Amino acid sequence: MDDTQRYAYGLKFENAYLRERGKAFETLFARIMAHAFSGDFQPVRPYGPKGDLKCDGFRPSDGTVFQCYAPDAMDLKALLAKIGEDFNGAVAHWGAKMKRWEFVHNDHRGLPADAVQTLADLGEVHPNVSLAMCAEAELRAIVMALAVHQLEDLFGAVPSSRTLERLDFEALRPVLLAIQRQEPDAEPSLAAPSAAKLERNALSKDAAGLLRQGRRREQLVESFFSSWPDPGLGEEIAQAFRVRYQGLKATRLPPDDIFGELQVFAGGMTGEPARQGAVLAVLSYFFERCDIFEDAIRIEAK
Repeated sequence: MDDTQRYAYGLKFENAYLRERGKAFETLFARIMAHAFSGDFQPVRPYGPKGDLKCDGFRPSDGTVFQCYAPDAMDLKALLAKIGEDFNGAVAHWGAKMKRWEFVHNDHRGLPADAVQTLADLGEVHPNVSLAMCAEAELRAIVMALAVHQLEDLFGAVPSSRTLERLDFEALRPVLLAIQRQEPDAEPSLAAPSAAKLERNALSKDAAGLLRQGRRREQLVESFFSSWPDPGLGEEIAQAFRVRYQGLKATRLPPDDIFGELQVFAGGMTGEPARQGAVLAVLSYFFERCDIFEDAIRIEAK
């Protein structure tokens, strides 16, 4: 897996981790674990009056019972009740088979102190069961250790560095012409952002890495505009990006969410890798040349 694929899959994982809720999150987790622990992970589905026996997955090799929790919004009272109910229920249903219990959640901020204390208290009451938590960092480590064909099965194909190297005008044309259909506003001047722009906008390592990879085809996008019969095409598309960015910024979305929405605006990171590569090249080009995200703060020398 090269850097372009690594950043792309890292961002796809992050989006899925933060987006999926409830049963959809359980399904995502089960699919990841089935790839990571082939033959040593058994997904569990509810069946009959006993449901899932307080278990969303079981790993026989170390006796781990997994329990997922991904509500639309974390509520401390509901979280503490969930931990206690699910752990005690698993103890009752699985008995000596359960040597380890892992609580899997989708709050990227981590669990509140009361929840961590509750887990510690349960561990003291049941010293024969090892307790653990799995959040974004732990699940990301599992995902990014997978082979490319497994990542493709989970998240679809993504462009590689070789895809970007092979990018040509024919791949750029439909992406740029689709963006051109946006209604432009008044024409502010194009201002090239500084090299510190990525840090200024608090983009994740994966989003920033993808933009850097896309810059490898900067000259191709520049050449496309230079050879296009309409000299105003570049400014039309730049203004379309500005308008879309300002609209997204007004909603107070996090930086990576805005980046994802701009990817969708430019054609989306789905379908053939060559098309995704074209979207990435175009987005990187305009990130460097117009008001997509904020420019870095310049400090004047005294």
